[in-house]
Amino acid sequence: MRAVSLVLLVVMVGGCSRQVARLAPEQTIDLSGRWNDADSRLVAGTMVQSLMQSERYQQYASQLGRRPAIIVGLVRNKTSEHIDAANYIKKIEVSIFDSGLADLVESDHFRDLLRRERAEQQDFASSETVKKWGREMGADLMLFGEMTSETDVSGNRRVVNYVTTLFLTEIETNKRVWFGQHEIKKFVRN
Repeated sequence: MRAVSLVLLVVMVGGCSRQVARLAPEQTIDLSGRWNDADSRLVAGTMVQSLMQSERYQQYASQLGRRPAIIVGLVRNKTSEHIDAANYIKKIEVSIFDSGLADLVESDHFRDLLRRERAEQQDFASSETVKKWGREMGADLMLFGEMTSETDVSGNRRVVNYVTTLFLTEIETNKRVWFGQHEIKKFVRN
């Protein structure tokens, strides 16, 4: 009886063990067919490259005479899936920063934290190291947009088409400087 119990315990523990493997972050693994990290990386990189290479953006930067300052605003998720928009926005920001063709202005949340720190420095930092008010870089352009999806289902098959649309707009005039779309279509069979 004791031997049988021991064998059952070993089988139960062995059958329930979890295996974990470390993978390269850029490796594409699509288990569910839903939007995933690889999609975010691909779309962010592709769209920022398209933006930076566009004739209109390059003309704008040339007329400005310096690298434009861009702030990334809201990218709305209008799909039926939960997509971490903040994570996606960070991937867009990394792509803009890495391009070297624009300066990146901090988002509203982090600007508020920086302003709070600057305010506290007025009272607590030495006069030699205190940071002054009124020296923030104002953004020239704001990038924002939306994500949508269309799903077609038949039996155990489904096709999902994800569409990301981004707009780059001049803050002072509301003039659209660039407008881009990128689509990812996935075929899923259950």
